[in-house]
Amino acid sequence: MRLFVAVVPPIEVVEDLSEFVAPRREHPDDDIRWSAGEHWHITLAFLGDVPEWKTDELGERLEAAAKRQTPFPLSLRGAGAFPGVPDARVLYTGVRDETDALKHLSKTTRAAANHSGVTVDGRKFVPHLTLARFRRPMDVTRWVRVFDTYSGAEWTAGSLQLIESRLGEGVGRSAAYATVGEWEFLG
Repeated sequence: MRLFVAVVPPIEVVEDLSEFVAPRREHPDDDIRWSAGEHWHITLAFLGDVPEWKTDELGERLEAAAKRQTPFPLSLRGAGAFPGVPDARVLYTGVRDETDALKHLSKTTRAAANHSGVTVDGRKFVPHLTLARFRRPMDVTRWVRVFDTYSGAEWTAGSLQLIESRLGEGVGRSAAYATVGEWEFLG
């Protein structure tokens, strides 16, 4: 199972961002693959391929991490690109987290995975929500300027999800996502 741990924004946040993104999706460019709103999430830990027999312990440890976390405010705003604006492969909107709760939650979910015997992608945690991917590296200065004007409503993050990603099984050969587990913050 190809898995990741994420915070998923509520439907009203997704709808607001979708309205902002919609006119940009109409821009004809075969090099841009826009992410579907139903796939939008903030990845806390990318786990990659995980044997199914490890998922029970992983779920238990993620549930324990969620129980120690209190709900916290987030909002989507600004923009950026990976690996950088002049050679982007990914365009994203940023996440405003004044309490640094996401950073802490990323550490605790990564630790939960490691203690379950699951290897976590070691990249530095950068809170973001992927808007689009590019088929080749591109200078996305104009896209970052457009999306830098976006400022979404604040919402309260109240749970984390363990999500399975099945590559090539979604619309247009994109990934299909399925929530494997969800745990409420109780802290």
